[in-house]
Amino acid sequence: MSAFSRPVLLLLAGLLLFTTSMAVLNTLVPLWLIHESLTTWQVGIVGSSYFGGNLLGTLVAGFCISTLGFNRTYYYSCALFIAATLLLGVSVGFVSWSLWRLLAGVACAVIWVVVESALLRSGTIKTRGLLLAAYMVIYYAGTLIGQLLLGVVPTNLSDILPWVIGLLLLAVLPLLFARFPKPEHADKKLSVWLMCRRRDARLGIVGCIISGVVIGSLYGLLPIYLSHAGYRDADVGSWITLMVGAGIVGQLPAGKLVERYGRVFVLRIQVFAIIVSSMVIISGYPLAPALFILGFSGFTLYPVAMAWACEKVDTSELITMNQTLLLSYTVGSLAGPALTATLMQHYSDRLLFVVIAVAAAIFLIMLFNRAQHHRNPLAMQ
Repeated sequence: MSAFSRPVLLLLAGLLLFTTSMAVLNTLVPLWLIHESLTTWQVGIVGSSYFGGNLLGTLVAGFCISTLGFNRTYYYSCALFIAATLLLGVSVGFVSWSLWRLLAGVACAVIWVVVESALLRSGTIKTRGLLLAAYMVIYYAGTLIGQLLLGVVPTNLSDILPWVIGLLLLAVLPLLFARFPKPEHADKKLSVWLMCRRRDARLGIVGCIISGVVIGSLYGLLPIYLSHAGYRDADVGSWITLMVGAGIVGQLPAGKLVERYGRVFVLRIQVFAIIVSSMVIISGYPLAPALFILGFSGFTLYPVAMAWACEKVDTSELITMNQTLLLSYTVGSLAGPALTATLMQHYSDRLLFVVIAVAAAIFLIMLFNRAQHHRNPLAMQ
């Protein structure tokens, strides 16, 4: 039986539409605020509100799913995101927009947990890696489509809101024709903290943190590195597109390699490739192949690490573990850029890739030192 059943395909279709609208807003909200003459620190606070909402949404997602089920949680989260988006058009203000973006961040995180958990519960141990790879392909494809839309539709707040709201309403439709069973009554003792303490899933959790550090730093700081290196804005966009495109290309091959060689082996190769490509960029060699390899390996790390950690838990624990992994990724994507930006400010822009290489090296050491202590054979890891 194929891993991509009709409900799974419909779920991914909804995610594509939702991610496209989310990507448009994530790019335009800071620009709208700047046009309204808000200060840089105020724009930063509004952006941080969104990520703060991600953290909050990750923590409440499990309760929502266990209470409402996958479908209704998805519907209500889309409705919350639509409401937060509509409220952007009411007034452009620092306090109000911080609140609306906080709500949008909550809705996004809950939807991510819904989609990831539903996919994990729909697959087997052997197919979860492939399903999560497809999930990441759809996510990054939606991100790229959202950026391409900005060159087609008007970008004024009043002009683009109808487009975004329309996409969000369309994102609800696929789930009306796909039913995911409500999870059975879960153990009330389960918590994110208990999942963090599990030794057998620790490397998967650390892998998600490292993935957050790598991807968060690249998304947030690579444009600054390229701009300071003398590239024009249009060129910067092309390099980012190359990197994200490499991540899309790498998802399904990574899933196939996991099925054949095991997750530990693939994680080691991914992390080693991150280190090598980072060092190549630091050394001043041609940027294109190094950035392609960095995107190919860095953007495929999260689904492989997630699939490994989720393999270690029972089906009834998948939602809680998924919350833990998404929370770990979010923490990495917040802490990594904050530390790296400080180092770049005081020393050199090249420290962006030094931090990425060091973080990857730490994880590589853990993979070689601890992987052999896990009970499952390598082929199953």
